[in-house]
Amino acid sequence: MQAREHIRSISYLKGHAAQISEEVAATGAPFIITQNGEAAMVIEGVQQYQEKEDLIALLKLLALGEKDRQAGLGLSVEESRAQLVQRRQQR
Repeated sequence: MQAREHIRSISYLKGHAAQISEEVAATGAPFIITQNGEAAMVIEGVQQYQEKEDLIALLKLLALGEKDRQAGLGLSVEESRAQLVQRRQQR
């Protein structure tokens, strides 16, 4: 389905909320809701929302890790392996 097939007015949403909910659940495709001809909101399924939130969290972690790496705060592969070996020997 193309994105334009999922653009609806807010008045359509008022009268067809259950139908939109069923279609979002069935297809996973979000709906764009317009008000006065302008995009006002997006309706998406809970699973899609959670996946997006998880992806954002992962990207933030990667960005923080890259920032630390560029600042020289990380460990080299050799240092990391040495720490693992040391911890195994301490068991």
